[in-house]
Amino acid sequence: MEPVAVFPLAEVLVPHEPIAADQVVSGAPTSGAATVTALDGLGVEIGVWEMSAGTATDVEADEAFVLLAGRAVIELEDGAKFEIKPGDLVRLAAGTKTVWHVSEPLRKVYVIKA
Repeated sequence: MEPVAVFPLAEVLVPHEPIAADQVVSGAPTSGAATVTALDGLGVEIGVWEMSAGTATDVEADEAFVLLAGRAVIELEDGAKFEIKPGDLVRLAAGTKTVWHVSEPLRKVYVIKA
């Protein structure tokens, strides 16, 4: 591995696919992810994820991310809501059931155990 690696995240292309119909609550959201790098020996993946405007359900993995662009509200099963905006660092616990209400297309850099 190189001693220093720079990843121009603004240039990472993320191919989108429609979100599964059984997860869509409203709209016609799409999403996609692109792995950027991994931390060898730790089983950690770092990448870019995007979601278009719309509302969809998900079951989360153990993850931390920084929102680079867009706006959304993450809603939990108990009704708790978290507004997220660019620059926010968000931590998600594995198994958490969420509803993503995306008002402006999201782009985040994520760190996840692969």
